[in-house]
Amino acid sequence: MNYLEQMFGLQGKTAVIIGGGGVLGGKMGEALARAGAHVAVLDLNLPNAQKQSEAFRAFGVRSLALQADASSKQSLQDAADGILAQFGRADILLNAPGVNSATPFFDITEEEYENILRINLKSMFLACQIFGKIMIRQGYGGSIINISSASSGPPLSKIFTYSVSKAGVNNLTQFLAREWAPHRVRVNALAPGFFPAEQNRKILTKERTEDIFRHTPMGRFGDPQELAGAVIWLASANAASFVTGAVIRVDGGFTAMTI
Repeated sequence: MNYLEQMFGLQGKTAVIIGGGGVLGGKMGEALARAGAHVAVLDLNLPNAQKQSEAFRAFGVRSLALQADASSKQSLQDAADGILAQFGRADILLNAPGVNSATPFFDITEEEYENILRINLKSMFLACQIFGKIMIRQGYGGSIINISSASSGPPLSKIFTYSVSKAGVNNLTQFLAREWAPHRVRVNALAPGFFPAEQNRKILTKERTEDIFRHTPMGRFGDPQELAGAVIWLASANAASFVTGAVIRVDGGFTAMTI
């Protein structure tokens, strides 16, 4: 085994991706599969999960697709039981459910507000409860990667509830990192900048896109493949062994920009 394989290889590990049927979840899952991890893909949309799972198997790893409602503890527990029955372990959790809305503040209904928090924050909380307990019980550590956002603070305009939910993700991440460090379960957040996907495409108007590019030193959107390196690094027990409670920004310099 060469140095890079020793540091970053994930052979023999099992990764769980919640929201793995989407564009970003799929690309991050591909990175884990290419690094050697077996991958369980959980998504409310089972055909999307199955499509991603089939693609991952092309890299010589085992992969399982499961339908799961990330905001239901029972649904996630059933999925976790299936994963343990299939793979016998869970080493990596990539927590990537997400929904967005550009409703003006005074027009946001209670239903919309609660739905976004349910999907973006409650789902993260439940997954960490279930898979964190598995990792602690296993006794050999693990890595949880919660997907945050450039909007987690300072918040972006026009997406109030989304920004609130992602600020909560950062707080949850740091709380659990502190609590679970003695068990060698590392908990970090990955905060992408602007990566066009179905959940945000409708709010990326020409004017907003121009604003984003002006505020991004690299002057462009991110490509989903550009999340791969950070995901593999955070997942690796060797390369990121002393990294926990961090919010890693992959945003083309967006959050470093002022004027």
